[in-house]
Amino acid sequence: MPKLLQISIEVNSGSVGRIAEQIGETAIANGWQSYITYARNHLPSKSTTIRIGRTVDVYWHGVMTRLFDTHCLHSTVATRRLVEQIKEIAPDVILLHHIHGYFLNMKVLFEYLSSINTPIVWVFHDCWAMTGHCTHFEMAKCDRWKSGCHDCPQKGEYPSSILFDRSRKNYNEKRSLFTSVKNMTIVPVSNWLGDIVGESFLGKYNVEVIHNGIDVSTFKPLQSDIKNKYGISGKKVILGVASPWCRRKGLEDILKLYTHLPKEQFQIVMIGLSERQQQQLPEGIIGFRRTENVEELAKWYSAADVFINPTYEDTYPTTNLEAISCGTPVVTYNTGGSPESLTVDTGIVVAKGDIESIVKAIEELCDRDREVLRKNCREYAVANFDKKMCFDKYMKLYDKLIKR
Repeated sequence: MPKLLQISIEVNSGSVGRIAEQIGETAIANGWQSYITYARNHLPSKSTTIRIGRTVDVYWHGVMTRLFDTHCLHSTVATRRLVEQIKEIAPDVILLHHIHGYFLNMKVLFEYLSSINTPIVWVFHDCWAMTGHCTHFEMAKCDRWKSGCHDCPQKGEYPSSILFDRSRKNYNEKRSLFTSVKNMTIVPVSNWLGDIVGESFLGKYNVEVIHNGIDVSTFKPLQSDIKNKYGISGKKVILGVASPWCRRKGLEDILKLYTHLPKEQFQIVMIGLSERQQQQLPEGIIGFRRTENVEELAKWYSAADVFINPTYEDTYPTTNLEAISCGTPVVTYNTGGSPESLTVDTGIVVAKGDIESIVKAIEELCDRDREVLRKNCREYAVANFDKKMCFDKYMKLYDKLIKR
């Protein structure tokens, strides 16, 4: 029985953790044994789970990163233990998700990966692997990653460093380590990100874009009394979901949008806020913390008239897929791979920061026939976002790599 080992920071929690879980479920359904690592959030899984390090290791890694910009260069003991576990499992394919997140030592891991012939599949959910520091560079309009990072304009962004800028050295170390693996395939989750990989020092590797999928049987149009519960049954609900909400995700733009929409007609609802952000919201916006209850989330998607995603940096946000699958059209900025999940029948793409265009897009979608719009969204999601169809592409890739 072939074995798949996924290296992930979360299992069945958060967007990447849910993707790892669903890839594992697909592998099991195809007769594979599935193993998934985690260092933080861990919900029940159908795969065998492996914890990397301890909570204190994650915090220490975070502290050292803040001080010295040495992200992914700590957690040495935890990573060595992981390597020993990989040797014991002897997987037929190793799949990497995020290796950033204060839980792995990239030097220890890649020195081991470069010494074996096991096929390595690295799923790119962001741009971190190709830069000397940041996970995204669109907002900063920085292209130093193409030739060599230095004097990072985003030193204070995740994974933030308070004191030192080590971006030049980080970039060179990543280039040396990440290009040392003999048998690696890179899987960007959007066409936009695939093009970025091709321009980077990782361009020598085989690149196969596989868009993320979702559970369309969970994220589906649902009936609920959620509008009545919050006293907003007579209003058009404009929903935003992010975790965490920040400037990069368009937090400030949603607050601006609030001043542009007639309060008697529209109700903005935000999910994924911190406690502090909740306290600072204008009275007219309903805000909730992050939820792991996917049924509750699906009810909010279904109750919404429009889902807005004013993200300034993104690769292929699953929130777009979830909203469309629940029958709700999307308005998003022309950012990264975010527009790739939309069609003219399922949403509208506007220029970054153009609040007036968001308002017009919302009004246009609200003027369309709601039932026709809901039907178009749902049919498109079932045909294009079904996790089985999307994640079966990984199985075909594994089979090809093993035969090779």
